[in-house]
Amino acid sequence: MTAFLRKRYLNLWGWFFVSFAIVGVGLFLLYPIIYSLYLSTFTSRGVIQEFVGFGNYLRLFKDETFLTALKNTLIILVVQVPIMLILALILAVLLNDQRLKFGGVFRTAIFLPCVTSLVAYTVLFKMMFSVDGLINKILLSIHLINKPIPWLLDPFWAKVTLILALTWRWTGYNMVFYLAGLQNIPTEIYEAADIDGAGEITKFFKLTIPMLKPIIVFTSIMSTIGTLQLFDEPMNLASGVVTGSSVGPANSLLTPSVYIYNICFKYMPNFGYASAISYIIVLIVAILSFIQLRWAGER
Repeated sequence: MTAFLRKRYLNLWGWFFVSFAIVGVGLFLLYPIIYSLYLSTFTSRGVIQEFVGFGNYLRLFKDETFLTALKNTLIILVVQVPIMLILALILAVLLNDQRLKFGGVFRTAIFLPCVTSLVAYTVLFKMMFSVDGLINKILLSIHLINKPIPWLLDPFWAKVTLILALTWRWTGYNMVFYLAGLQNIPTEIYEAADIDGAGEITKFFKLTIPMLKPIIVFTSIMSTIGTLQLFDEPMNLASGVVTGSSVGPANSLLTPSVYIYNICFKYMPNFGYASAISYIIVLIVAILSFIQLRWAGER
């Protein structure tokens, strides 16, 4: 066999093995994306479908339930994500101190919530934040409040509970990224800053933050995407607390993902409208990610 035929023979075997991955990507990734985009131009009631073009997208601007879900998510995004990332950064800086004893124990303890079962931890939070739960008992015992707070029965406090739950679970996850970034910063940079007489605060804002900027951008984008896809926490915290027609008191825990689920499996199935909502969420994620990248000066 000549060298040309041997190379051609090996190339064919290579394409044979790669073809399985190509077929898998096309079948389970590209096809659902393209078909859901096509489906978003239809409205349906059960098995009856009707082509509406951009009708589903125009309908979203008048859908008060969708606007409520979007408003809830944006409030959580604006409040919870900055708190979580700042807290994660502070914890990472503290735990990166070589003088700290039992640093590994603290790192593990803070990271553990993000490997906890989603359902288990939301059920635990639901018990702790019930009217007669542990949190109210502690606050009453130290005389911080005069009467129990209706954590999951009031629209405002329901959002507060959800924000606390999300912060508890995901702070350790983001802290690990910052900790890895801090450990890759050469110590010589800080030693040079010490020689120049820079204080701890100056070193933090002038050295640590700029050096961690790519990781901060990454965690910001990932947290934004995660918040816009919120599903498990609001569903579990709201379950059994309110009627079946709303998610949380006055739909305060309704998110776009939960609304998509309701449209597909709870109400009369309308997969076209659900697909349109999904693509609007994709568009919002793309716009927010672009803004964050431009703000950080990244390409």
